[in-house]
Amino acid sequence: MISIENLVKRHRAREVLHGVSLEARPGRVTGFVGPNGAGKSSTLRCLLGLDRADGGRALIGGRPYRELREPLRTVGAVLDGSGAHPSRTARGHLGWVASGAGISRRRVAEVLDVVGLSEAAGRRVRTFSLGMGQRLGLATALLGDPEVLILDEPVNGLDPEGIRWIRRLLRQRADAGGTVLLSSHVLAELAEVADDVVVIAGGRVRAAGTLEEVAAGYANLEEAFFSLTAPAGGEAGSRVGGGAGQAGRTGRADRAGRTEREDRGRS
Repeated sequence: MISIENLVKRHRAREVLHGVSLEARPGRVTGFVGPNGAGKSSTLRCLLGLDRADGGRALIGGRPYRELREPLRTVGAVLDGSGAHPSRTARGHLGWVASGAGISRRRVAEVLDVVGLSEAAGRRVRTFSLGMGQRLGLATALLGDPEVLILDEPVNGLDPEGIRWIRRLLRQRADAGGTVLLSSHVLAELAEVADDVVVIAGGRVRAAGTLEEVAAGYANLEEAFFSLTAPAGGEAGSRVGGGAGQAGRTGRADRAGRTEREDRGRS
């Protein structure tokens, strides 16, 4: 379970997150989407303890990331590719991570097989394609067999077969009771796997709910996305359902966007 409540983040004098609230629940895949600069990366970095929030809280399994007793057994994350040193082999990188986390080295061979890198286990990371680097990052995230997966653009660099493979993998993890939170710019692909969707723009949650709730009234998720994230003066509003996000469950959505939508409805 991931729970983010009223998260605020400032970079110097500029506020980049304005009270962001969302949930990602067990047994479901939650898509986290927004334009470049919307606040996705800042939200995920605060969630994973890489940046310190200036307000609100971000919890994984009811605890801040820094307070997790066994982080790699609780949450697996991929934010910036594999994170492996280019001179290491795939096997060497995973063995190093496993040793530091107290995870059996037998697990290394298992995750290499899961992500389809068994035959490349002895190759140095510098020789990997972008897609292979993505697979190695996912293997690292899976080492501790965590209950929670947090993935930033996991299909980047993957070919169509790789995209279909990761879609099946994420679905299997969720169906087994895991929590999956992923960001993606490939909205059509996201719509194939996500149960719930959170849309962020300008550091504020614009919509949160089931995929069907967020896309209701539009031809597809892509059309909903462009409407909800339109620049000021465009069509941007706020749509909050009950399927995803603390905002969706309590009604604490972006009040400005909600009021704007209601005013349009009365005109």
